[in-house]
Amino acid sequence: MKDPCHPGEIIREEVLKPLGLTVTDAAKVLRVARPTLSNLLNENASLTAEMALRIEKAFGPKMEHLMRMQLAYDLARARKREKAINVRRYRQAS
Repeated sequence: MKDPCHPGEIIREEVLKPLGLTVTDAAKVLRVARPTLSNLLNENASLTAEMALRIEKAFGPKMEHLMRMQLAYDLARARKREKAINVRRYRQAS
C-alpha cells in the first residue's frame, strides 16, 4: 500500500464510532488519559504496543494487526522522506 492511513483513523472510524463511544468514554474504558487517546485518534501520536493491547482487550481488534498498520504507516512516511535522508552505502576500503 503506497499511502496507508494512520491507525488512529481506523480505530476512530471502525472501532469507536460504531460503538458510539466518545473519546472521553473510550479513554475511561482503556484506562488511559483522554489526551493520550485523543492524540492517537487525531493522528498526532503513534500507536504503542501497550495501547494496541488495551484496544484488543477492550474492543477486540488484535494488537498484532493494529501494530502492522502502524508499521506500514511509519514505513510509508519514511519512504516519502527518502530523498531528504542523505546517506550513502558504506564501502569497505580494500
